[in-house]
Amino acid sequence: MIRLSKSRFVAGVQCHKQLWWKVHEPAAEELQVGKVLQDLFDQGVIVGQLAQGEFPGGVLIDLPHNAVEERVEATRAALASPAPAVFEASFFADRVFVAVDVLLKTPTGHTLIEVKSSTQIKDGHLADAAVQTWVLRRSGLTVDGVEIMHLNKEYRHPGHGSLLVREDVTEGVEALQADIPAMVAEQLAMLDGPVPDRKIGAHCFEPRECPFFDRCWPDDPDRIMTLYSVGPKKAVAYIEQGINRIGDLPVGAKLSETARRQLRSLKEDRLIVEPTLAKALEPFDGPLGYLDFETVARAVPVWDGLAPWGQSTAQFSFHEELPDGTVRHVGWLAEGPDDPRRELAIAMIEATRNARRIVTYSAFEKTRISELQRLVPELHDPLEELLGKLLDLLPVVRNNVYHPGFLGSFSLKYILTPLVPSLSYQDLVIVDGMEASVEIARLLFVAHKIPVAERDRLRQDLLAYCERDTLATVELMRTLKGLSHG
Repeated sequence: MIRLSKSRFVAGVQCHKQLWWKVHEPAAEELQVGKVLQDLFDQGVIVGQLAQGEFPGGVLIDLPHNAVEERVEATRAALASPAPAVFEASFFADRVFVAVDVLLKTPTGHTLIEVKSSTQIKDGHLADAAVQTWVLRRSGLTVDGVEIMHLNKEYRHPGHGSLLVREDVTEGVEALQADIPAMVAEQLAMLDGPVPDRKIGAHCFEPRECPFFDRCWPDDPDRIMTLYSVGPKKAVAYIEQGINRIGDLPVGAKLSETARRQLRSLKEDRLIVEPTLAKALEPFDGPLGYLDFETVARAVPVWDGLAPWGQSTAQFSFHEELPDGTVRHVGWLAEGPDDPRRELAIAMIEATRNARRIVTYSAFEKTRISELQRLVPELHDPLEELLGKLLDLLPVVRNNVYHPGFLGSFSLKYILTPLVPSLSYQDLVIVDGMEASVEIARLLFVAHKIPVAERDRLRQDLLAYCERDTLATVELMRTLKGLSHG
């Protein structure tokens, strides 16, 4: 018998087709849990455990989730006990199974508390709490309060403010109750039939991008979603007007200069280089340095001054062009769980000392260096000197160059291969920043769980990835200077 859960219900609220595939194709490639998603789940578990610590004496229903009858029976016993709260309290009604993060007993009934590892209430959280409330009431419980407990974005490690906050969402949940029975019945009926038909639209992105996005959207480099800076809402508005491809845009459509350059590049199927490129590159007179950072972010911050999910620099790569035409490289990666930022700042200041101008790709490094100034005030002046050397190459590319292979993005990984065909990230083990961040966290905080040989390989993989970012910028600069003279 197919049944719903709170996560399935929320998926169905977003799109019936998404829910159908999740239920009928659980082994689908799109649903495989990679390192980044698994880390997100793991962070959620940590937040959930901390939330349980807020309710001393609570009882955990510690049974497999597929043992529905056993969980429901254990929940009955826990509710009958003197325990003030039940964690993962489980209920099954009308083919819907839910496990409540925290079910708090009150003098008049119960307060349902849904725990989230985000720093705010998001779209979808209310639907999640609403279906749980409905199932509990169908099971005979009185639910007179509903809350979302989430991380406090104002919290700063170590202990400045409360890490977790509770927000009352009873009113919003009650407003949804009348619609839940029909929504549940509709989802269950849909799941008993063939895959439903659903046109693409805003639901493909909201409240989060659907894992099956590529199944529904055409694989076309000219699709309207690749229009520069279009955004989901504007893209959907175009689609509703019958504009599915960039080439379908009407003459005179209001577009940014960058989007117009993209449109011209696609129509002519060639690289567009503006005559203004040479002037835009004038400040980038060599020899140059090239700097890139990688960061780590944890739901529960571990280093001073950090907020939940606050990014902290833990690695840098620096390439420097020398007067004799050669290039030297310095790579640095933190070791162990202790705060590495002061040590990193010292190493970075030393590595970049002789460079007159330093190229970054985006303003990200500038922001991180400013944070280091506040953290390590005794290094404020040399870090200020470093800030004065930085030059951002991203606006130069965005305002002067476009290739059809960019697909509307100016991310380094999107523009690199079209502009520098000899260089890519495909030969690396780690190929993007989010994966790098997760692997840095694993290396720093759970290294004791990793075999020594694997730990050494992981460290080398991280160093290689960050080094590739600055090498890519070196080669990109050479290409741009060549194009400016062409």
